[in-house]
Amino acid sequence: MRLSEEQTTFAEAVRDYCSQNTATVAQRFELTNDGTETTSRQTLADFAEYGWLGISLPEEYGGQGGSFTDEVVFLEAASRGLAPAHAYSTGLTAAQTYLKWGNDLQKKTICSNLAAGKLEAISLSEPGTGSDLAGIICKGVRDGDEYVINGQKTWCTAAHLAEHLLLLVREDNTGGRHSGMTLLMVPTSTPGIELREIRTMEPHTVNDVFLTDVRVPVSAVVGEAKNGWKQLMRGLSVERVIIAAMSLGAAQRSLDDAVSYMREREAFGVKISTFQVLRHRIADLATDIEMARSFVYDIASKIDDGLEDGLGKESAMAKMRCTELAKRAALEGIQILGGNGFTVEYGMEAQLRAAIAPPIYGGSNEIQREIIAKALI
Repeated sequence: MRLSEEQTTFAEAVRDYCSQNTATVAQRFELTNDGTETTSRQTLADFAEYGWLGISLPEEYGGQGGSFTDEVVFLEAASRGLAPAHAYSTGLTAAQTYLKWGNDLQKKTICSNLAAGKLEAISLSEPGTGSDLAGIICKGVRDGDEYVINGQKTWCTAAHLAEHLLLLVREDNTGGRHSGMTLLMVPTSTPGIELREIRTMEPHTVNDVFLTDVRVPVSAVVGEAKNGWKQLMRGLSVERVIIAAMSLGAAQRSLDDAVSYMREREAFGVKISTFQVLRHRIADLATDIEMARSFVYDIASKIDDGLEDGLGKESAMAKMRCTELAKRAALEGIQILGGNGFTVEYGMEAQLRAAIAPPIYGGSNEIQREIIAKALI
């Protein structure tokens, strides 16, 4: 798919911003408290000021009224620029669910927050129920005009930065494992919520969430009570394409950095860019990235055409392939940079660390392969 002139100009503007503000390791460390966070509030504030956040969200709810393809352009360009704005994608995924199922107040609150640089989080997984989401046990009990919530959630991205949790709870399971689940919009400031950082090989991104007698009004229900499973399943295609777009940008950045290094580095008296073994590696990588890009943008255009519900197989393919491509590109980058690839100074090691989690979250790539196979067989 060919981008419009406006979309090309938009991508260039995002890349220009990143080249001036997030291009170096030192700049990114300054924005992320010495590299301890994956998301910078300053970067988000800058993006919001330029009108780049919530670009695909409706104007009536505080967004920019652009297309989903516009959003993919932004996500790819920002990721390619290594902008520390990781948690924005989680907020965007949450916003898509609210837009489908939320009431007007919920839609306006979430979308306007996101466009202003405020973040939202999704809290689904529990200890022992990651891919098996139907196994959740976090309870939401109706008590008059309120829900009382008790339980634990885990792997909650950006909960420590978010205004609200899009929280999946179980009311009952009388109709089977996929029934009796409800989505709730829960402010993170609500009494009874405790957050604990999960320390990983990346900077602070994910959290455990403990909920003890947390009370929210019935108006916090997103969509229809006890219908949370079906509501979540319908939004997965968009989430996968969001992850794919970011991974595409990450893969391109690793390739860019490897090529730049090859042009400058000398060994045995010549530039290493003359070594055929390295030239063929980047040729293969560039070809795979370009092919993946065409596929991702084709899916985005179909979402813009209202075909989202029929894209389960394609979106699973995009998420699987792009996340694995980003990991491969970072690994190739480290190999090409040699010893320098291990150093913090050159940045490639951070790109590899950032590329390891996406094949796991948002539905592991093993699950994506099952989705694809089920659609084929």
